[in-house]
Amino acid sequence: MNRTLIQAYRQAPWRTQLQWIGGFLLVLVVVMLIAGLYLYLSASATAAGTRIHKLELERETLQIQLADLRTELANLNSAAVMRSRASEASYRQANQGDIEYVSVEGFSGRSLVLLAPPPSERPVETNLIKPAYKQSLWEWFYQGTFRLIDTKAGSQ
Repeated sequence: MNRTLIQAYRQAPWRTQLQWIGGFLLVLVVVMLIAGLYLYLSASATAAGTRIHKLELERETLQIQLADLRTELANLNSAAVMRSRASEASYRQANQGDIEYVSVEGFSGRSLVLLAPPPSERPVETNLIKPAYKQSLWEWFYQGTFRLIDTKAGSQ
């Protein structure tokens, strides 16, 4: 009777084969999903790294161009170039007699700004080194010894 009970619950061989194939395919699909996710993340990280590298190269190129433009501007604003440009535009250097001063009502001129205190007649003595630091080690030792003797003599 026990044998017939086992046979009743036993599945057909083709069903067990289908279950094994289904389990294998399920594991295979999970592995493929993990591999696909890994490839996607690797590709996006590589793309970001490549973009960062291109942007750094572009930044270096722009910095070089900026330095070139600043050098060109400095050359254009140099005294020799400005003097030649002024002479080409028929400007000449002004003499003392050519200058006219115009007074404007209500304009008081530049205000005086004092950044430092006015100098005094008497120099201010600043003692940078404290007197305790001018004392030698022997003086300090003798003074300490005498203080110790005085305190012991005073307490007795």
